[in-house]
Amino acid sequence: MKNIIKFFLFLLFFKTTAYGSENFYDQAVDKFNKKKFDDSKFLFHKNIVFNPTDAKSYLYLAKIFNSEDNQKEEEKNLNTTLLLEPNNEEAIYMLIQINLDKSNFSKANELLAKLDIVCKDFCSKKKEIEKTLHNLEAKNEKKQ
Repeated sequence: MKNIIKFFLFLLFFKTTAYGSENFYDQAVDKFNKKKFDDSKFLFHKNIVFNPTDAKSYLYLAKIFNSEDNQKEEEKNLNTTLLLEPNNEEAIYMLIQINLDKSNFSKANELLAKLDIVCKDFCSKKKEIEKTLHNLEAKNEKKQ
């Protein structure tokens, strides 16, 4: 009888935890869409506690840090997103933008090649990035 009670308690705990973490994510997205970034950031962090491999939460955190002009934290969260979901086009695109800002053209080209392989939704952005990269490389060569 004790084992049955323990089993039901486990199921209840598991269901509550799973529902709670999903609820944190949904609440966080809602706050993000309302541009309540501090509340959203807190809820995404809370969701990560329950679900540390949720790439979407890290991507949203990167977007929040982008809006706060905190490139270091943005990049850290984008790298975590790509560690968990290597073909995430949006994370690749955002990381390309960071590397262009840093004038790290070799890394931007490497990421652009990866984007070219995996692109579905961001294929139209590829030409825009190539043009920007070409212009920045030409500008950089003139300085030298």
